Amino acid sequence: MKIAYKLTNSKMRTYNGFQWELGKWYKTTGKGDLCSPGWLHFYSDPLIGLFLNPIHANIKNPRLFRAEVKGKGLDDNETKCGYSRARLIEELPVPQISPVQRVRFAIFYAKKMYKGKGWNKWADNWLSGKDRTEESAASAAYIARIALSGTKIAFYAIKSAASAVKSTMIAFYAAKSVVDVAESAFYATKNKKINLIRIARKAMEE
Repeated sequence: MKIAYKLTNSKMRTYNGFQWELGKWYKTTGKGDLCSPGWLHFYSDPLIGLFLNPIHANIKNPRLFRAEVKGKGLDDNETKCGYSRARLIEELPVPQISPVQRVRFAIFYAKKMYKGKGWNKWADNWLSGKDRTEESAASAAYIARIALSGTKIAFYAIKSAASAVKSTMIAFYAAKSVVDVAESAFYATKNKKINLIRIARKAMEE
């Protein structure tokens, strides 16, 4: 049995109100781009789904299900996957992810793509807890913006992770960091293998 994971809203609905039922098989054509109606959309790991939820369906208080998947399959660099046949077989507890863990995920992700010394020094200090001040975050974001000017990952992936340290707005920026980093990362690393599951689990260690 091949397994994948699905997020739904409280009524077991997903994008455009598609209704799921536990145990019922669903089938699509398995044709077209992954974002098209030709695929049933899933994640390869529950944490990936929860970390990337803001950039995908952005479901409030999502429910998490284990699914059995069959037929044609298509993977989008581990950010999401699609299958032509699937059924939900079990509801699972939803792991709780803190704002700090979301920031860690964003930083670990960005570090895979950007090797600038100034920003990475700030990132290491933030991860260790040595320096999480707003001032140093702003400075690091500026350095990265200048260094990466003209590239898609540039400002948004780095600034969003850096801005998250502002304590009074950490929840907002933490979620925003996942959106920006994940979106930019796919294009910036389309031909580079990044182990998102490992990054997600590492982010949860704090």
